[in-house]
Amino acid sequence: MSETIESTQEFTLGWDIGGANLKAALVRSDGMAVKVIQVSCPLWQGLAELDNALAHVLQELGNLATSHVVTMTGELADIFPDRPTGVLEIAHQAKLQLGNDVRFFAGNNGFVSFENIKAHANAIASANWLASAAFVASKLQQGLFIDIGSTTADFVLLHDGMVANIGNNDAERMQREELVYTGAIRTSLMALASSIPFGGEWQSVAAEHFATTADVYRLTGDLDSVEDMAATADGAGKSIEETNRRLARMVGRDAAEADEGAWVHLAQAFKQQQLILLRRAALRNLSRNLIRPGMPFIGAGAGTFLVRELAQELGHEFIDVSSLLKAESDNVRNWAGVCLPAYAVANLGIR
Repeated sequence: MSETIESTQEFTLGWDIGGANLKAALVRSDGMAVKVIQVSCPLWQGLAELDNALAHVLQELGNLATSHVVTMTGELADIFPDRPTGVLEIAHQAKLQLGNDVRFFAGNNGFVSFENIKAHANAIASANWLASAAFVASKLQQGLFIDIGSTTADFVLLHDGMVANIGNNDAERMQREELVYTGAIRTSLMALASSIPFGGEWQSVAAEHFATTADVYRLTGDLDSVEDMAATADGAGKSIEETNRRLARMVGRDAAEADEGAWVHLAQAFKQQQLILLRRAALRNLSRNLIRPGMPFIGAGAGTFLVRELAQELGHEFIDVSSLLKAESDNVRNWAGVCLPAYAVANLGIR
């Protein structure tokens, strides 16, 4: 963020409240991002985690914001009995800390006040992908927008400058592979494959939460350390030695049974298995024939590097979403790309 910010300027603070992370983007009235923050928010551990995360961001940015807009996916956390309850409870906590002027993104219904939350709870639930896609569609006429976060991947076709999704909720989007539960950080490796090549053989994969995709991309060098925020599967550290140990458990071994190169090869094999899942979803969406061959894949999120590889493999142009964003510095622009729903909802919510 710049050293000084004119007090006469108006700023919208966009919030993306997820089940694992909270993201916030402070955006000027002309759409320029001046600060983007991501903090860990393991919501499944209780609403106190959300309170702490909100307070942390407000301490840095709260005095600058003239309005607040919120999108969310945290209602899926298993502390809530159902999605509408989660939406209501998250909205309540947000209102307590952000004030009465906070508005909530309800997809095609626009922004609603806290008083109207109950009537729009289903539209508010997990609508952050639509905020991102609508923003990108305002910049590009055609393409496949792919946002790969810590836990999930969104696939959204853009046609004639419009969002061309079929599904409108999680169930419909999962059925059509517009939403795929695989991400660059938190996905358990047992969800990628039941067997994997190791030591010249096909090795069964342990059906246990021993390691995650963050371990894979830590070893392959794809994951930026500042985005590596989630807790590890065993609660231990993130050194190469500890990462090797977790990965070795996936194939029933100890890290000392092979050299470091073997664990890197294993990580690369798991990466390819995840790319198979992502490629399947991309091809299914492309088969709708709404965009011309070679039209861009627009990558966002911590897993943008995977979108780049998909585009290259399938013969499409690649655009990093950060290149479409207005920001005061390259660092802010890059973070706005990682935290795109927060940036997008702020832009959509500018009065």
